Amino acid sequence: MTKAEIVESIYATVGGFSKKEAADLVDAVFDVMKQTLAEGDKVKISSFGNFLVRDKRERSGLNPRTRTPITLAARRVVRFRPSPVLKAQVNGR
Repeated sequence: MTKAEIVESIYATVGGFSKKEAADLVDAVFDVMKQTLAEGDKVKISSFGNFLVRDKRERSGLNPRTRTPITLAARRVVRFRPSPVLKAQVNGR
């Protein structure tokens, strides 16, 4: 599902405002989530799941083409953990 499809779904389901307002609403929600994650905080959406930021340390690896050792820089990654409610719905239970 794309962002445009999410906007269309919200517009059709909720009603009461224009597609532009629905798009602005979706953009605002995503902006708040991005800002929160960039600050290192967790985003918890009840009955959906948790988005968390995890720090990965520097580590050694191999260049797949040349097989020479390289050092992979430390970085932050976003992790999603689905809630039990979402897992059950996806699995049809």
